[in-house]
Amino acid sequence: MTTHAAERATKLRAALADALEASGQLSDPTWRKVFETVPRHVFVPEFWALTDGGRRRVMAADEDWLDLVYTDDALATQITDGVATSSSTAPGLMLQMLQALDVTAGHRVLEVATGTGYNAALLSERLGSDLVATVEVDPALADLAHARLKGCGYTPLVVAGDGRAGYPARAPYDRLIATCGFSTVPAAWLGQVRPGGVIVCPLGWGTVRLTVGDDGRAEGRFLPAPSYFMAVRDAGTTGTPPHPGRPAAAIDQSSALELAAVAEDEAFRFVLSLTVSDLGFASERGDNGLVNAVELWTADGSWARAENGTVRQTGPRLLWDAVEAAHTLFVEHGRPGRERFGVTASHAGQRIWLDHPSQEVFHASALG
Repeated sequence: MTTHAAERATKLRAALADALEASGQLSDPTWRKVFETVPRHVFVPEFWALTDGGRRRVMAADEDWLDLVYTDDALATQITDGVATSSSTAPGLMLQMLQALDVTAGHRVLEVATGTGYNAALLSERLGSDLVATVEVDPALADLAHARLKGCGYTPLVVAGDGRAGYPARAPYDRLIATCGFSTVPAAWLGQVRPGGVIVCPLGWGTVRLTVGDDGRAEGRFLPAPSYFMAVRDAGTTGTPPHPGRPAAAIDQSSALELAAVAEDEAFRFVLSLTVSDLGFASERGDNGLVNAVELWTADGSWARAENGTVRQTGPRLLWDAVEAAHTLFVEHGRPGRERFGVTASHAGQRIWLDHPSQEVFHASALG
């Protein structure tokens, strides 16, 4: 990178920090300095940007590369079988999660899902590389992240492995942060974060902040902001449930639930994401721009499609029944925002509650 481009990148980082501060997302001056220091462009030399015509591959040689890098947007950095399988999280969302992590000098941190390495660089700049370990399921991505981190002068431990197992060799940790999506908090983490330690983890279409107790349980509330992360995956997979196709045999029934309430109400979609894990979702619009069909599916072969007041569904789980039950709960409790929901995670299972841990609304029998 030329001296002129490097100077421009420095100015763009400062401008991004200004924008995050003006929006109220940046409240910690120490994190501001970190975001102004760490060069995001090093970790995303190429990515895919959404355009009206689909995806556009953006390279370092492109005139608008740096401008796009230093926007508050997520950048898809790996496409597998047409599906994005790695990305650089939007800086504003990453900042909210890092501030919720509440790190201080001397804290040992485990990151799950290294991705590009940018977040590990932010943590290393704040705490020092020797206090940061990061786990990535894709060995090729782990190698790339390690090389880019080293090129910037950061040397956290980068491990190729399944982040669901944590990394016990460096435990106990004071903090754990995940940057891929989960439906349940992995049980292994509870034994690797010390009592009083904090876990920040995307769960459904939200992010939960948990404090680990002396009894091995972790409990806490969701952050108020939306978050959409790629699902945790096994090596060599996309993590996205494949569409089962339209089954020949299905149960037909009527439904009075408005499709727009399912497809467009972001607060309800969050509740639905807690109710049905690993959910595939698509909606269709008519010429008038209104939603006229919603289709749902999961990896176990469950499928549902609603249109014109009629629902067809089949499989081990009746997905539209789950949608209607979740919507009833959502409406009966006054359309609650994310921050009213909380999680209690233990080795016995995971409980989703509303307002107080005693008011359970969903339960997972066993942690992943």
